[in-house]
Amino acid sequence: MAEKPGSQEAHLSSSDVSAGQLVQDWSVKEERRARRKIDTSVLPLLFLGLLVFQLDRMNLASALTGGFATDIQVTQDTINLGNQLMFLGIVILEIPFNMLLQKLGPRKWMSAQVFAFGLIATLQVFIRDRRGFLASRMFLGLAEAGYIPGAVYTLSTFYTRRELAKRVAILFFGMFGGNALSPILASGILKLDGERGIRGWQWLFLLEGLFTILVSITLLFLLPGSPDTPKPLLSPGLIRFSPAEQDILQKRLELEDNEKRGGAQGQPIPLKLVWKTLCHYRRWPHFVSTFAVFSTWSPLTTYTPSIIVALGFDRIAANALAAVGASVALIVVFGFAYLSDKTNRRGLSVITAHVCYLVTLIVARQVHPHVGKWSRFGLWTAVNSFAVGYHPVHNSWVQLNCRDPRERSISIAMWVMSAILGLMTGTQYFRGNDVPFYSTGLRTMIIMVSIGMVFAIIQVIVYTVHNRRVAEGKHTSSDGEEPMIYTI
Repeated sequence: MAEKPGSQEAHLSSSDVSAGQLVQDWSVKEERRARRKIDTSVLPLLFLGLLVFQLDRMNLASALTGGFATDIQVTQDTINLGNQLMFLGIVILEIPFNMLLQKLGPRKWMSAQVFAFGLIATLQVFIRDRRGFLASRMFLGLAEAGYIPGAVYTLSTFYTRRELAKRVAILFFGMFGGNALSPILASGILKLDGERGIRGWQWLFLLEGLFTILVSITLLFLLPGSPDTPKPLLSPGLIRFSPAEQDILQKRLELEDNEKRGGAQGQPIPLKLVWKTLCHYRRWPHFVSTFAVFSTWSPLTTYTPSIIVALGFDRIAANALAAVGASVALIVVFGFAYLSDKTNRRGLSVITAHVCYLVTLIVARQVHPHVGKWSRFGLWTAVNSFAVGYHPVHNSWVQLNCRDPRERSISIAMWVMSAILGLMTGTQYFRGNDVPFYSTGLRTMIIMVSIGMVFAIIQVIVYTVHNRRVAEGKHTSSDGEEPMIYTI
């Protein structure tokens, strides 16, 4: 007989089973201790990797306030095109790189990927013209492809369903935290302008790129791979998992879901499964919704510091003030993630976050022309604060509705591709003829968020109707498996 969850008593043998099922033979205290080790090793390291990706990808926004576009003689249209090429590079290699992650494992693949990205980011100091800028953005995108779905999938091999949403939110703090930290760092680094004959934007690319390379070395020495390979690649690691803890981490996932095995590698993904996942039409509203709403974040990350300069602040103050909205966004993201985990109503949490963002955009566009400098800053801060609150929750919602871990991996990649395609489209929302406050761009953002919210509602309806049909015995699986019951 299995122990009750709160028991702190002696173990049953790990080989004890009942009717072919695994038996929980560890205490809650032991499970918490093992999980705490994940929280203090795997999670912060993946967070750090995403943080430096975002720093290197989005420091362009601060470089623009430091005269970057003028120095290399490019227009706003070229800046938008460069960002589109970067996002295109991510989309092209997202699924192939995610399949490579499965083959090589996160310890090797992610460390090498962060190193390549850091090297390319550092070499941006040599950009002199339009061609160099466009090439560098394209290669940055190619180097980044696969990191987010790889990191999210790796977390899913360590955490249970009820634990995952908050951890994914923390992971995405790396992205959103990088967006908050980048202008703060830039406000200091840009003061080096002219030192040793180097422009401020060159110092920005150089220092943040070298920091990324340092992080890649850290991953090599400290990042665990998965519950079945918890030892880092080049060292025993600072935080070590005992055989008993490793066993707990693996078996607790199997207790929750027999299809969810504790490993992030050694599971080849055949093209047949990739095609099956692509054709799973019941998840398509997820991807349309993500594409539409996330597209609105792209112009904010590129032009918020420039917009604040246009309000009448100098470039140093503007970069510091741009961090306010991005910092508040961290609180908003975690708040919706907490709501999602607390209620287990994933769709409702996503839609609620959409509504908050939509209302903020509408108010900002209507009020903006009629208020003063600081009120306008407050409006842009509010828009940045709610721009991504739905994002980690939506990712978790997609994951929870995948059965096979390999299917989960491909679905995450598809979700990220949808988001990146959105970002690529969104680079054109803020145009040079709409400066300085982008009234037309804000209208486009309102339309896209509305579309995304509608498709999130459609997704809830699709899952609800399917679950009802299964409950009534009207739906059977064509491949002989038990019909899927979706998390709503």
